[in-house]
Amino acid sequence: MRPDQVVRHATTPLTAPVYPPRATRFTDREYLNVVYRTDPEALRTVVPEPLEIDEPLVRFEVMKMGEVDGFGPYVEAGQVVPVRYRDEEGEYLHAMYLDNFAATAAGRELSAYPKVMGSPRLFTEAGALVGTLDHGNQRVATATMAYKWQPLDPAEAREQITVPTYGVKIVPDYTGGLRVCDLVRTRITDVTVKEAWTGPARLQLSAHVMAPLADLPVLEVVSASHILTDLTLAPAVPVHDYLAERRSAA
Repeated sequence: MRPDQVVRHATTPLTAPVYPPRATRFTDREYLNVVYRTDPEALRTVVPEPLEIDEPLVRFEVMKMGEVDGFGPYVEAGQVVPVRYRDEEGEYLHAMYLDNFAATAAGRELSAYPKVMGSPRLFTEAGALVGTLDHGNQRVATATMAYKWQPLDPAEAREQITVPTYGVKIVPDYTGGLRVCDLVRTRITDVTVKEAWTGPARLQLSAHVMAPLADLPVLEVVSASHILTDLTLAPAVPVHDYLAERRSAA
């Protein structure tokens, strides 16, 4: 394989890529979102500067992907934190667990999504929408929401889905250091809201060393939503270089 072919492939492994290197389109992407109040000190230990926290809130989300270009259906769960970067309100991507290796690799390599493997589920049972997350055989999260309890304004649902998101992109070098350490920003703009609901909800988190969602404890459930969408992911753009900051401080 010639050097120009190596560069053109730009995937691992070169001859058997696990994801297409292009924008991903989701059809029937279903969300269960539970926003809750947590311990502010615990939150400050996990949100990196220069992001700022106005209120000690966390959003636990479970996303069931009905159909995804290049990946097929899968389920994802995790935590995001409402934050502010300069004058912009957004969300910090704290943790993501999913049951699809290709989507895990693509999220980490093409963007800055903090994805690891897990076993999330989203289903209806006895009048409730239920979202769960297991790590191995251990249950680490259970969210329940009254099923299609009250319609949610589609404009509000769209605002929830299109909030700017921030993550930390880390690429190690070959000596134990870092080649890249950036705060990056992305925002979904191509989205169609098909259904949107709100209602009462509950959330239970269990401590697990490899899936420490309970480190941000649930003190009070603030709101919940159930949203069905079609959307396309947008590329990430670096907004802050931690390595440059360190070099200038040296």
